[in-house]
Amino acid sequence: MNELFKQIPQVSKLLEDPQIAAFLDVFFQQEIKTEIEKSLKYFRKQIKNKMLTKLAYRDVVKNIVNRLKTKNKYSLRKVINGTGTIVHTNLGRSLLSDTCLEHVVNVCSSYNNLEYNLEYGCRGSRYEHVEEMMASIVGSESCLIVNNNAAATMLCVAEVAANKEVVVSRGELVEIGGSFRIPEIIELSGAILKEVGTTNRTHLRDYELATNDNTAMYLKVHPSNYTIQGFTKNVSNEDITTLAFKMNGNRSDKIITMEDIGSGVLIDLSAKGLKEKTVQESLSSGIDLVTFSGDKLLGGPQAGVIVGKRYLIEKIKRHPLVRALRVGKMTIAALEATLREYFDEKNAIESIPTLKMIYKTEESLYNEAKTLSDKINNLGKISSEVIKLDSTVGGGALPLSQLPSYGVSIAYANLSVEKIETILRKNQTPIIGRIFNNQYVLDVRTLCGEDIDIIVNALCRLGER
Repeated sequence: MNELFKQIPQVSKLLEDPQIAAFLDVFFQQEIKTEIEKSLKYFRKQIKNKMLTKLAYRDVVKNIVNRLKTKNKYSLRKVINGTGTIVHTNLGRSLLSDTCLEHVVNVCSSYNNLEYNLEYGCRGSRYEHVEEMMASIVGSESCLIVNNNAAATMLCVAEVAANKEVVVSRGELVEIGGSFRIPEIIELSGAILKEVGTTNRTHLRDYELATNDNTAMYLKVHPSNYTIQGFTKNVSNEDITTLAFKMNGNRSDKIITMEDIGSGVLIDLSAKGLKEKTVQESLSSGIDLVTFSGDKLLGGPQAGVIVGKRYLIEKIKRHPLVRALRVGKMTIAALEATLREYFDEKNAIESIPTLKMIYKTEESLYNEAKTLSDKINNLGKISSEVIKLDSTVGGGALPLSQLPSYGVSIAYANLSVEKIETILRKNQTPIIGRIFNNQYVLDVRTLCGEDIDIIVNALCRLGER
């Protein structure tokens, strides 16, 4: 064993090896050194566990070269989404539009007026770049942008209801992605949760009976990831706002109404058979504050958006947490460019990838699937056929949504569907599909630009195995 340990080459010698040094055109020396150290650690472990009886220098070099061949410059990188889930939480949620990306690059590759008022030559506010535009689109008096919707909800509750009670229906005490739960967010905000009703039925009288001198907020939460059907009852925004007006009476400390609608959809999707409350609908109901995500159905960057009454948002802006939760120039630029697309609804549908995928026609999906299937079959050894599928919106929105779609099934020799899935997932540009009816399939609804060519090239290499 000691002799084998002595045969392990030095890092400095390996860095000078021509086969390894060739990768200096791709990686920094420190990155190569890290891979060398990983390889040497592997061999030391093999020796220690008595799994090696001899060690050749060429074997060490080969191991390192193989590591470098499969190494990527970046951990976070492009993948191809063939799952049919449009807003895929694990795959980065919404894609940004070309106009949005252009604006982000233009702003972030140079100095910019993030907090500088060009008209008056003095310090400005980063939120001014989107406030007026958001107000114009959704009909709010003001807005505030933070880093995600959970932060937006927490910040509102912290400012309005610290040490006071927040009334929420039991059917709306949801768990958000990543195990963040509404009760925990309320607790973290310093407020006291007051649960009313039952899981499936909550009445207006439940809110009224729960109201006391320490009540600060009626909070409505959109059950983004699930739906309750059957013997159900919930209270509308209009009823909530009417009750708040009644209960406020001569109170100096008014009860605030708020709704967390999650998805942030700004256009009516009913033409596609989808029913999701828009931000405009929530605000027009009279609710004081509305929070939602920027990277779900809105189709922009990850952000939490607070819209509603100006006097409340001005108070929220002064909360100490705003500094900790604020967004940077990339988010502001991306959100500004995304919002601008909404001045023309038709333009938004054509240019914002999330909406464009939702509005794809069955005919265009079939033609795209047929094109991909034909190219795969032309490879010779790999077989493919067009199949009918159902896509979904995903991302904590429209949990029962099903959009008719088309995809392709892929089969090769004696490889199992699981093996095909693994090989394509580990492609240089990872291809993420799904297994459906014991077939490996790619749903074309969520494919973009050059994805078809990348898929065909990956399968061509598979056919050469």
